Amino acid sequence: MNRRDLLKQIALLTGGAVIGGELFLAGCKTGAKADAGFTAANISLLDEVAETIIPATSTPGAKAAKVGEFMKVMVTDCYTQKQQDAFVNGIGELDEACKKMHSKAFMECTPEQRKAFLVSLEKEAKEFNQKRDDADKPLREEHKKKNEALAWKDQTEFEGSPSHYYTMMKQLTLLGFFTSKTGMTETLRHVSVPTKYDGAYPYKKGDKAWAE
Repeated sequence: MNRRDLLKQIALLTGGAVIGGELFLAGCKTGAKADAGFTAANISLLDEVAETIIPATSTPGAKAAKVGEFMKVMVTDCYTQKQQDAFVNGIGELDEACKKMHSKAFMECTPEQRKAFLVSLEKEAKEFNQKRDDADKPLREEHKKKNEALAWKDQTEFEGSPSHYYTMMKQLTLLGFFTSKTGMTETLRHVSVPTKYDGAYPYKKGDKAWAE
């Protein structure tokens, strides 16, 4: 699976295009701020959120792939100002929501409590994003009409309201893990040199997917 295909799969899983995905493919630095305000505590929390989404089993989980640090880089380098603010504010909102559900911070919860909390957050994010899409639809259509009246070089990309913060975290968890050395060589099957295509390669139930 190449990176563009991975972005498409993540979009399907999370119900929306991966924020900053095209910039990630291009490898350019266009973020709103050189420092989006991340702290060491933020990175540790994001590592644990990611580990709950992709836990270690017989292979390493998201924390081993340093996904928290990956999120910091992506948000800083590839997110717009509105997206950065929504993500960073969301770190605090996540902890507050967890305290309401379990009467303690996310870092203090058991793995079972963390999982139950993120399941509830997934539902909240889906409803939030649907309302956001409905509200943005007329604005998106108006922007499209304005673009159609402009020369191609003068057209701009529509920036809607940011996704729910958990959607961003989940997208970056999947993207960071499956493009990391850990994810590609220890979770996925990886061949480091080109080889011939074999359409009848034997498959056994439980075999890992391939990485490119």
